[in-house]
Amino acid sequence: MNTETITIVSGLPRSGTSMMMKMLAAGGLEPLTDNIRVADEDNPKGYFEFERVKQIENDKAWLEDARGRVVKLICALLKHLPPAYNYKVIFMRRAMPEILASQRQMLIRRGEPADTVPDEKMAAMFNKHVTQVESWLAAQPNIEVLYVSYNEVMNDSRPHAERISLFLGRSLEVDEMVSVVDRALYRQQHGPGS
Repeated sequence: MNTETITIVSGLPRSGTSMMMKMLAAGGLEPLTDNIRVADEDNPKGYFEFERVKQIENDKAWLEDARGRVVKLICALLKHLPPAYNYKVIFMRRAMPEILASQRQMLIRRGEPADTVPDEKMAAMFNKHVTQVESWLAAQPNIEVLYVSYNEVMNDSRPHAERISLFLGRSLEVDEMVSVVDRALYRQQHGPGS
């Protein structure tokens, strides 16, 4: 693998990005994290975040440290990636009702209002945003993207772990990646067609 490449795990909040970071770390890819945001009831295995990514619009210096590593970046911030680097983006997808339910639970646990925007409106906003992000990604010559379904990983993680290893051009420890997928944390499940 080109050590200059920066691997990015992205997606909407609550789409399985922390789980994917844990899989990649277990597989042997070094994560760029600062452990400022600690594990809690919403993410008992940790968030795998690096606070400076939130300031990417004004602070891009940290990207130098991300070369050859993996960092988590929500999809709204992808457009601020500078073209000076090559990126491999693992973009997490998850059934929209599950994302909304998971976000609602997180807000409730934090004592924040969870019903300010109706689900239908929020889903439409998220879907529109993701479509825009995907169009932008497709137009970037320095970015390769692999779309991964959280729901499918939870049902059968091995083929996805193998696909991710192939995409990254690395010999990741697939067995280790599979071993950290914890179905007990799949708490906001919705049946087919939901």
